[in-house]
Amino acid sequence: MHSSNHIIKFTDDMTVVGLINKDNESAYREEVQELVSWCEVNNLYLNVDKTKEMIVDFRRARRDHSPLAINGSSVEIVKNIKFLGVHIAENLTWTLNTSSITKRAQQRLYFLWKLREAHLPSPILTTFYRGTVESILSSCIITWFGNCTAFDRKTLQRIVRTAEKIIGVSLPSITNIYITRCIRKATNIVKDPTHPSHELFTLLPSGRRYRSIQSCTSRLCDRLLNSDIKNRQNEVPPCHLPAVGNVAS
Repeated sequence: MHSSNHIIKFTDDMTVVGLINKDNESAYREEVQELVSWCEVNNLYLNVDKTKEMIVDFRRARRDHSPLAINGSSVEIVKNIKFLGVHIAENLTWTLNTSSITKRAQQRLYFLWKLREAHLPSPILTTFYRGTVESILSSCIITWFGNCTAFDRKTLQRIVRTAEKIIGVSLPSITNIYITRCIRKATNIVKDPTHPSHELFTLLPSGRRYRSIQSCTSRLCDRLLNSDIKNRQNEVPPCHLPAVGNVAS
């Protein structure tokens, strides 16, 4: 496998991610063809109709991209895909994903209302909320919430406030859930030397803070650690939270 490509396998789904430099797609296309050949040798059938290709390109002058060909059929180029339940758009915005989550969570609120009408106690309603509504709101939250717009965040928080009115108790805000999940994930990465992102956590000369990923745009700075954890790092013991250094702008 080429160093610029990655293959992600989950049950019966397979995703090939390729980094294309200087418009040279040879390594990416060779990887796809090798995958097709491997499937044929191992008697596996690739459904071209369900195979999609999405191109992430932020250059000002984008050129036309020739679609992939598998067994003589062209692969459809789409503007967004659904990967493990998360909607990913070609411009890496998360409005579509937020809309999908909001719709699903609002449907679950109906059942919460019904349980409230049945006069169930607050602890049971809270357990139901966390298992059916909060689990949807927080699904893969460390991946997308950091780059959400303020409008999308307010939309998600509105669902939490509605659930609070139904249950009659205070519930964790969507932002607090995101921060907690980020801290937990970062701690696990630091403790696991075999994790692919472990090498990204390098200590500054002081030995107390971790060096953050430098980026010229906020698209990367707002992901996972560089925003919300930075704002809350003083509230968590240093042994539990890898602090984040300054980010180049």
